[in-house]
Amino acid sequence: MNAAVMNKNDGRVDATEDAREYLTFRLGQEEYGIDILKVQEIRGYEPPTRISPAPPFIKGVTNLRGTIVPIVDMRLRLACAQAEYNSFTVVIVLNLRERVVGIVVDSVSDVLELKPEQVRPPPDVDSAIEAQCLRGLGSVGERMLILLDIEKLMSSADMGLIALDT
Repeated sequence: MNAAVMNKNDGRVDATEDAREYLTFRLGQEEYGIDILKVQEIRGYEPPTRISPAPPFIKGVTNLRGTIVPIVDMRLRLACAQAEYNSFTVVIVLNLRERVVGIVVDSVSDVLELKPEQVRPPPDVDSAIEAQCLRGLGSVGERMLILLDIEKLMSSADMGLIALDT
């Protein structure tokens, strides 16, 4: 039996937790990681159908094998520079609390396994990401990853995409 323990208050990594795998992706010069278990698939970017009125970071919806999937541009959601869509741009399809959501990112890097000692608490600074949506900062060699709690980010009040109490 694993000795995995999650801090129930903020979702950040506890020192007794086992290694986790993260799908890493880029937004500009920054590299992010999300729990690989939340990822359903990775698809090439196709412009979604716009839904009005919606916040600017919700690009619209797409039909994925009969399921209507909201598409969130992570550059706009995280207050990065304007997105530039190219051949590397992808949509990461997530399965969050039985709700399917797509996130647009610049590119997908790889899958990395991080041990608890490779994850540090996030710095206490103002950012476009609410503190409870950050799992921490991961380090692999010279690489620094911003580890997101993607479920909490997508369920934040301004998103309104998934409910926390389901």
